[in-house]
Amino acid sequence: MPEYPQLLHTVIDTTEPRRSAEFYRLLLGYIYRPGDEPSTSEVDETDWLVLTDAQGHRKLAFQQVDHFEHTTWPRPDVPMQMHLDFTVSDRDALECQRERAEDLGARLLLDRTDDDDEPLYVFADPSGHPFCVFVG
Repeated sequence: MPEYPQLLHTVIDTTEPRRSAEFYRLLLGYIYRPGDEPSTSEVDETDWLVLTDAQGHRKLAFQQVDHFEHTTWPRPDVPMQMHLDFTVSDRDALECQRERAEDLGARLLLDRTDDDDEPLYVFADPSGHPFCVFVG
């Protein structure tokens, strides 16, 4: 049997790696990989950051790019290209996470909470990357 590649983490391009990392760190409860924590200096020139879960498993990385064009989804001009899906246990948790995401700087793109089979919200993170939160 062949050895299959294992997913290490998902890398997100962003013009502001620290801002993006902080958004997802707070939203998902992840922690910085040792050495990637915010510095005490006023200037953060970090161009690559990694977030892990509490066990140290890499989950998300953030890579500095000079330009990022925000998706125009649901209009087709600039497609999503990829997005992250997150689940919560019930509708109350979904509403709680909507409020948290927006408080952290997410922008609501779609409210599909009227769907009895799979209620969800689609957001754009502060860098413009789409992600979904739905009842799983």
